[in-house]
Amino acid sequence: MIEKESITLPTRPERRFIGEDFDLKKWDDVQPLIDNLLSRDISSADSFKKWLSDRSELESYLSENFAWRYIRQTCDTANQGLVNALQFFITEIQPKLAEYGNQLDKKIVDSPFWKEMPEEGYHIVHRSLKRGIEIFREENIPVFTQMQTEERKYGAIAGAMTVTLDGEEMTLQKAADRLQSTDRSIREEAWKAISGRRYEDHEKLDDLLNELVKLRDQAGRNAGFDNYRDYMFAAMGRFDYGPQDCFDFHASVKKAVVPLLDGMAQERKNALQVNALRPWDTKVDANGLPALKPFQSGEELLDKTIRCFSRLDPFLGDCLRTMKAMNHLDLESRKGKAPGGYNYPLAEIGVPFIFMNATSNLRDMVTLLHEGGHAVHSLVTRDLALNDFKHTPSEVAELASMSMELITMDYWDEFFQDETDLKRAKIQHLESIVETLPWVATIDKFQHWMYENPTHTPAQRTSKWEEIYHDFTDSVMDWSGLERFRQYLWQRQLHIYEVPFYYIEYGIAQLGAIGVWKNYRENPKNGLEGYLKALKLGYTAPITEIYAAANIPFDFSEKNITELIQFVHDELKALKN
Repeated sequence: MIEKESITLPTRPERRFIGEDFDLKKWDDVQPLIDNLLSRDISSADSFKKWLSDRSELESYLSENFAWRYIRQTCDTANQGLVNALQFFITEIQPKLAEYGNQLDKKIVDSPFWKEMPEEGYHIVHRSLKRGIEIFREENIPVFTQMQTEERKYGAIAGAMTVTLDGEEMTLQKAADRLQSTDRSIREEAWKAISGRRYEDHEKLDDLLNELVKLRDQAGRNAGFDNYRDYMFAAMGRFDYGPQDCFDFHASVKKAVVPLLDGMAQERKNALQVNALRPWDTKVDANGLPALKPFQSGEELLDKTIRCFSRLDPFLGDCLRTMKAMNHLDLESRKGKAPGGYNYPLAEIGVPFIFMNATSNLRDMVTLLHEGGHAVHSLVTRDLALNDFKHTPSEVAELASMSMELITMDYWDEFFQDETDLKRAKIQHLESIVETLPWVATIDKFQHWMYENPTHTPAQRTSKWEEIYHDFTDSVMDWSGLERFRQYLWQRQLHIYEVPFYYIEYGIAQLGAIGVWKNYRENPKNGLEGYLKALKLGYTAPITEIYAAANIPFDFSEKNITELIQFVHDELKALKN
């Protein structure tokens, strides 16, 4: 048992600008602080740096205030009071923040004192502010408010989905555990129940996406872009790569990775000794062994993960121990929780919150390792001077989390004392990595098409999904009689609804994470040091330099992807022999 007294809990920095007792109740509470920043004279490098610090302090408070509203609402989607609290911020606070944020950006973006800021990170902030001013349009403020309101509907729809199996009502996450049953009839029943429940709402989710595509296309065109995709590449600060690099990624994955899927699927079909490999056959142990159970409860999952992190490096364990002591975790699946999992940074205190829907399976274990990597990233950057320095691009954020999944593998015996189970866990995870890259390419390519063709009909969208999905999946799976479910597989991907175009980052970061792991296997000390060195930079350097700090390439070429996947393939072969 980990006691709160065994560690020193962090405290938030002193509020030198907004005041210790500041409490957001209405926009009028914020207005005087905004007015102060807008009217303040900036006549020296010191006063410029102080202005940036004060703005950062206000932004940190508001960011954390919103974060807690979001966290509490996702933990209990049925609580109307929590829904209203989040909606208040979205409709009453965020539109004004967008408007005044643009005015604040304009006040300083052309200041000569940027050149006197010594740290590299200020250059990164400056270019982001310039880009933000270039794409800001006042007419988009109500559009974004409406978009956010619509986006929240996905979690409510998905969070309300349950199925009843053997007389027990359960979440889809819990029902999915049955897909690992060695009884094929149980797997089939669970898969059809889950897919059928999702299908019940497919028209509702189609209608929701129709509305979102319409709003997003409007926002992109308002800002002067040909489509929402191009707008989002600017809005997401993708300075280091563009759409063509994504297309290169798709092509490289299709050539270098997809062929491996056929081999893995055929191997699974042979091991299961079935006439046809069906969708409910993908999660069960191919050799007929029962599903892996790395933990029984959320608390056990957390404590084992802390020990795993601590063996990798004591500091890493302390990161999670701090979060546990501060109750910054909600891990177990239950009715009424939003789907998915996340690590939400808390900008003032600097200690993030981890949310997930754990039942008791390997994927849940890996999810906490993944979110724990994000948490470490938050904690190693909490003392950076500006809030902007901590807002890393997703290609870096996901590098932190995906690398942690792999570099902790040497310590997974915390979860699996049996050597056979330990090998099985590693094999399943590495195979999932091979499967992840094609799925990322599928979702990303699908999103490019949707927003390049914003007037498409649901029927056209379904047809295009089938075409793209076919390009990035194996040819062994038998979907006979189940085609209607396959047509809407994309609806389970919340990123399409809630964070559009935030998905290619997983593929980019997965390549980087394999590189970090490869370095770690060759030299654990240097590999870990490179990983942490990259994380500690936050966003004070371009992505390419951050990857270089970890001693890995930022490269989507077929050659690089082939080399990395070969390394994973060799590790898999060694585990299976």
